[in-house]
Amino acid sequence: MATDQPVPSERWKAEPEKQDFPAARSYLSLLVSRSDARRYAALLAAEKKLWHYKAKDLLRASGLALLPADDHELEKDLAKVRDNVKLSPVLLVRGQPLWIADGYHRICASYHIDEDALVACRIVDRLH
Repeated sequence: MATDQPVPSERWKAEPEKQDFPAARSYLSLLVSRSDARRYAALLAAEKKLWHYKAKDLLRASGLALLPADDHELEKDLAKVRDNVKLSPVLLVRGQPLWIADGYHRICASYHIDEDALVACRIVDRLH
């Protein structure tokens, strides 16, 4: 169940970080043409609404496996949560499967804290 209510258990930034959009574009260019990847990145940048989904549901919808807690990048995100540093919302493209354009490690970190943890997301629909 998605909610646009404030997230009580974890801290999320109101806006994704600037470097998240080029990272999303790069990843998406592996799935679609470069021009479509640019369009998705632009749509994600323009989308201002944040949705909140459970970490376990995001992993299930994406079909991706949970990373182990000792993954180097995941450890960095867990440290941020411990230090009360706000995390950047994840960037998603809705479809089957769900594409995690940016934020896979943040989703996994949230799951390791609590599989029902709400993750802040920007979501756009598939173009085709």
